[in-house]
Amino acid sequence: MAPKFPRYIWQNGRMVPGESATVHVLSHGLHYGSSVFEGIRVYRTPDGPRSFRLREHISRLYNSAKIYHLAIPYAQEEIEAACNQAVLANDLQGAYLRPLVFRGYAGLGLTAPADSPVEVIIAAIEWGAYLGAEGLENGVDVCVSSWNRVAPNTIPSGAKASGGYLSSQLISMEAKRHGYAEGIGLTTDGMIGEGAGENIFIVKDGKIYTPPAACSILAGITRDTVITLARAAGYEVHEQPMPREMLYFADEVFFTGTAAEVTPVRSVDRIAVGSGKRGPVTAEVQRRFFGLFSAETVDEWGWLQPVSAPVTPIASVAV
Repeated sequence: MAPKFPRYIWQNGRMVPGESATVHVLSHGLHYGSSVFEGIRVYRTPDGPRSFRLREHISRLYNSAKIYHLAIPYAQEEIEAACNQAVLANDLQGAYLRPLVFRGYAGLGLTAPADSPVEVIIAAIEWGAYLGAEGLENGVDVCVSSWNRVAPNTIPSGAKASGGYLSSQLISMEAKRHGYAEGIGLTTDGMIGEGAGENIFIVKDGKIYTPPAACSILAGITRDTVITLARAAGYEVHEQPMPREMLYFADEVFFTGTAAEVTPVRSVDRIAVGSGKRGPVTAEVQRRFFGLFSAETVDEWGWLQPVSAPVTPIASVAV
């Protein structure tokens, strides 16, 4: 089911009714994929709504934009404040935030002029478990895709650019056509890369393994969170290249991501992972991750940030 359309969207410095947020059909970003984005969770906590690692997400947004020479016309602090505005304007206690930076109308040339307009929107929506609430407990069935991840020095996998997600769409669509919840893309040399929109972890003999940034992955913020929480819990975590067969030898496999959060994988290519259900290490990682939002896990890293009052009163939104 499609997420409910937001009542208000922050667009180019002001809050506008969702149905009034429009984009020119000749925008460069629409034709050539010259856009970057983020996905950010806001969680309902005992202390009210809290954004999760908002600063790190917005910092990555600026880094992605830098690679593609997209000069964001706002300071990072302004974008962070606008994210809070979008949540509060829509009366949300929990939300998924989508900041998007794209090149506007700049003619039809592949290379846009240096002074071409750069636009920014931020939407806040209600969005549950990306791979299904049942999958968080029981795990999901996935496959290794026939589509590889992008090769190094082609499309930078470290940037969260919209055009790069055409690769992810091919991986995910193929998986769903064959009855799987998600697909896994290998690198061009056959090593494990990542899911279509998720990082991947493998558990073997009580140790946790995950592909390094050099394996054509987006080194995710949730991935970093899980590595930190797992090490704090006493687990060994190794970042190393891994061949495909490690997926079949694994005791446990799980995905991480802002949308996917921490989702167990119960089978790969119809081969059961371990016992075919969520394993104890995955369950412990989930407990510590979701415990951040119930106060069961102490946030000693300062990852949770209050959703503060908006800079611009909602009553003054554009109509």
